[in-house]
Amino acid sequence: MCVLGVLNSERFANVAPAEVYATLIDEDTRHCSISTMYRLLGANDLVRERRDQLRHPAYAKPELLATGPNQLWSWDITKLRGPVKWTCYHLYVILDVFSRYVVGWMIAEVESDELAKRLLAETIGKEEVDATKLTVHADRGASMRSRLVAQLLADLGVTKTHSRPHVSDDNPFSESQFKTMKYRPEFPDRFGSIEDARAFSRRFFQWYGHEHRHHGIALLTPAQVHHGQADIILAKRQRVLDAAYLAHPERYSKPPQVPQLARTVSEDPTHLGTT
Repeated sequence: MCVLGVLNSERFANVAPAEVYATLIDEDTRHCSISTMYRLLGANDLVRERRDQLRHPAYAKPELLATGPNQLWSWDITKLRGPVKWTCYHLYVILDVFSRYVVGWMIAEVESDELAKRLLAETIGKEEVDATKLTVHADRGASMRSRLVAQLLADLGVTKTHSRPHVSDDNPFSESQFKTMKYRPEFPDRFGSIEDARAFSRRFFQWYGHEHRHHGIALLTPAQVHHGQADIILAKRQRVLDAAYLAHPERYSKPPQVPQLARTVSEDPTHLGTT
């Protein structure tokens, strides 16, 4: 199948070229570079259909750093519209900033500091985190600033940080993950029941963690990074590129290199206030 045929296939029709590229390399197949894919799509007026993608803002020199999983978490709550007007469900999500892996989530009919406390406690236990080396970042919602949550984190020795007051984009990793979810083609306008919302979320987090090749982590999946598989997979990808270069060096201006995983991930210090 030609490259354009692959990009327009049922499997990849709604997938960004960079993710197609990474997926095929993981399957020992390389048709062309990412830029060539974009060039072919552009020549056929197909680029715009794929452009509703996550865009990360630029960040300044970091104050909070993560050099591996389970060092820096971001958590937030978003609303999912229910079956009728003025009804909604509340999706709580805890995201590992380094790996972008969702370490904990739940859906409830209410936003509650007691539920938030329970989810945080269960997730810290499940991940077997050294709480004294963990920082948890959130915005300034009522549940995030509650005494129950603050007391839990203090008792465990967890450092907590919050966004600046009245600033809407100070929790970028959680906000980006929510945007990815809500831009999925199968995301409904409303959920028929809380069971429907939970079923959708289970499918989404399985895809997001184990299939989604994330631009911010070298086109790896969050699970691959979170579970320490990144170096092995990147080395395998490089071998595929090396073989392609040796077979047809005339197609390249220089030997191709796989994107590298950033060894340090940070939040913007100008946007954070520790409390």
